[in-house]
Amino acid sequence: MASSASRGPRCRERSRRGRSARGSGAGGRSRSRSGAREGEPRALRELLPLGDLDALAHSEEGVEAAKSPKGPIRNQKPKGSPSDPNGPLPAETEGHGEPSRTSENGAVLPPKAPRKRGRKSKTEMLLLKLSQDLECPTPEPICVQKMLGSSEAEGVDTPPSGRPKRRAAKVALLYLQELAEELTSVYQPPAPTESAQEPQPELERIQRKRRSRRRKEDEADSDDPARDADFVPSKEVLLQAEEEEGSEEPLSEASEPELEVLRGHSGKTSSAGRSKPQCRGLAPNGFHNSIMAPVEKCSSLTCSLRDQKYSQWEFPDWIPLVHKWTCLSESEAAPYLPAEEKSPFFSIQREGIEDDGVLYRVNRFSSLQPHEERLDMSFFVGGPVWAMEWCPSPEGSVASQYVAIYCHRSMEETHSVAGLHGGPALLQLWGLGMLQPEQGSADNAGLAYAIAADHGCIWDMKFCPSGAWELPTTARKHPQMSRLGLLAVAFSDGKVVLYSLPHPGALQRSKRAQVKDGSFHKHVICKVQGIATLQVGSIQAGNASECGQCFSLSWMPSKPHHYLAAGFYDGTVAVWNLLTKSLLQCVHQPDGSLKLYPFQCFLAHDHAVRSIEWCKADSNFLVTAGSDRKIKFWDLRRLYEPINSIKRFLSTEVAWLLPYNGVTVAQDNCYASYGLCGIHYIDAGYLGFKAYFVAPRKGTVWSISGSDWLNTVAAGDMTGELVAAVLPDLAINPLNVKRSSDRRFPVYKADLLPCSPDRSGGSEHVLPLTRRYSEMVTKSYILFRDTDLRSFKNFSSREPMRRMHMQEVKAELSLDRLQLESVHKVRFSPNLGSHGWLVSGGQAGIVRAHCLVGLAAGVSRQLLPECRARFSSLYGDEPGSPSPTACSPPPPAE
Repeated sequence: MASSASRGPRCRERSRRGRSARGSGAGGRSRSRSGAREGEPRALRELLPLGDLDALAHSEEGVEAAKSPKGPIRNQKPKGSPSDPNGPLPAETEGHGEPSRTSENGAVLPPKAPRKRGRKSKTEMLLLKLSQDLECPTPEPICVQKMLGSSEAEGVDTPPSGRPKRRAAKVALLYLQELAEELTSVYQPPAPTESAQEPQPELERIQRKRRSRRRKEDEADSDDPARDADFVPSKEVLLQAEEEEGSEEPLSEASEPELEVLRGHSGKTSSAGRSKPQCRGLAPNGFHNSIMAPVEKCSSLTCSLRDQKYSQWEFPDWIPLVHKWTCLSESEAAPYLPAEEKSPFFSIQREGIEDDGVLYRVNRFSSLQPHEERLDMSFFVGGPVWAMEWCPSPEGSVASQYVAIYCHRSMEETHSVAGLHGGPALLQLWGLGMLQPEQGSADNAGLAYAIAADHGCIWDMKFCPSGAWELPTTARKHPQMSRLGLLAVAFSDGKVVLYSLPHPGALQRSKRAQVKDGSFHKHVICKVQGIATLQVGSIQAGNASECGQCFSLSWMPSKPHHYLAAGFYDGTVAVWNLLTKSLLQCVHQPDGSLKLYPFQCFLAHDHAVRSIEWCKADSNFLVTAGSDRKIKFWDLRRLYEPINSIKRFLSTEVAWLLPYNGVTVAQDNCYASYGLCGIHYIDAGYLGFKAYFVAPRKGTVWSISGSDWLNTVAAGDMTGELVAAVLPDLAINPLNVKRSSDRRFPVYKADLLPCSPDRSGGSEHVLPLTRRYSEMVTKSYILFRDTDLRSFKNFSSREPMRRMHMQEVKAELSLDRLQLESVHKVRFSPNLGSHGWLVSGGQAGIVRAHCLVGLAAGVSRQLLPECRARFSSLYGDEPGSPSPTACSPPPPAE
């Protein structure tokens, strides 16, 4: 044992010398790989002052002695590991004892502390570092001292290359997060808010600090191997890493408020570098902010585009004249009046209000008092409603709102779509008062006046979008009257007639016509000579239209609104130029009216054109829906083929909202697949999006209407339900929209319930299976279940939503009886002053008006004050009652 112990050191020394000789003769491969490492101390010696050469010698020896396989730096392999056969093995890896470490001048270096696998605690690392510094302080490389400072370099493990390697992955991640925050602050400038004004000096100080740090890093870059550091973390990054190690928790969002204050914008980025969604939380009305964000976007876009595409005054020659309006007496007006003098029995049950169970029956042309809280109105027009349209008014005008309505004369009246037929018809104009988004109207809805016509039933009607309304107090010389609007009406005899409608007050003041027998009718009913008659054909053709009945109309939405398109029974689409002076297209009649012929006709479908709509953003594009189950998009500059043709189902009506590249379609359920009947959004083909299912419906959807202000569509179906849906941002692929059921809600649901002749309901009574109105009205009544539209908080758990979802799944259709509860027409108000109002009417002849207060409140508060101030500056100091001498278009010269 003694000889072995005495022989041990010499044997180890011989083996050490032999390995060093073998390592030096290994060739150029190990020498070339270690050349850069040998050059680093030499380069540092050139940079150091002369007085620090001894300290550098100590540091070189300390670094050489620090190589040991027991404690390699994490995630890196030592040069002498078995996986690297070319590298030289250090002398310390062989033998069973630990040799003494001496420097060149003979000083004994402190023994190396053994390393453990894994990370040491902060206390152990600090004690070990202090003990090493007290025994033999070792200076750090100059590059590390320069970049980090002496206080930061103390905790960095430094290999012989001089590169700091410490928690590389985590520090690199923090560095990337810091870069992301800098880029975010550059590309998302702070909003000029009051709260963001105070911390500006602090933000500038941080930016200057970052810029100076980047300059120092750029100065440190060189070809010198001593400065070849791939990644040098900043002082802030290392401090943040120290805090992470101590807490052992991921970065939280606790520092978001400070970042939001410094950057001047909220909710864009978090301290961890994660981007937060732009819309989180709930809006004041109860909807999610992601649902309401497109509404605000569309309202501002609609306001800006209407300023560009709408006009203040158009068609100055088409002014209503007194002698063209002849009031009818009681006997003269009788053939035009609807047959029913009283409405069916109905009751209204409002959500959140106790049901009193009162049954109402309203006289013809009469209405109920508007509800004080819910603001809804109900009135009876006399027959089934099949055409309805709002009268446009300028943005910012506090004026009375009017709705034009047509109803059949009889509850059981049917009309054939084939062939032409005439007959008496009554076009009604109802005044709803000055509708406010949150106040409603103080007056009842009333019949302003009616127009008696002999061209058959009315299938569609459209007002001129802008430039036809003037102030009711506009001073005009007799026989002219102030103009309310221009209305185009499509009749079943194949003609389209244009009417210049006066304000009701001007008509009552100016009319002094005499009647042949008896007195005037208690309501103003007039025979009117139209401004122009639009007809398909030419001046050489006969008066009978070869294209059949006209079912749909669309007025060009951009100024000067001189084009009008119509769809006919045989699939023809005709486009008229209303301002043409051509002798081939415009013929002056002896009575002073005009007969216009189209300048463009094309065969759009193989069957009747059921709906036609102009693109509001670009008047070169048109969409048509026909009875051949096709939807076609057209470019009027090249009509030899459609842009896109889609054959899906039988469409009843389309609505093209302003900001989107597609249409929302209502469909008949006769060709629809199970579960797919309802409302669909169909892209025109430019973006290539698949159809988006807006809302499922069980029965036929008769009508659909869209609001550009609210980004919302509403539809009425044969089951008596009026449903509205807030559309997503359809400029993005709608397949990514989640939970579309949260976007739709019922406005009301009409149910036909049985009752006894004494008007007492009960479960023992059943509805009669008859199509005769006289039998149905005596044994049933209509129950309207209204939704509280003032707020949508907790809407998914409320009773109207649960009922709507139940109807979408388990609704039963009874086609063997008269669908007295069905809704035929729905229209959103296009005016900014009443943009939240929605009117609907159906088979029962009861027209109802509802205000979507929860959706419209935010838009009205944002846009109405500015628009009213602009309108007041143009037309007078008080928008509601301008002076008679207010600015208005001059009357044409006689």
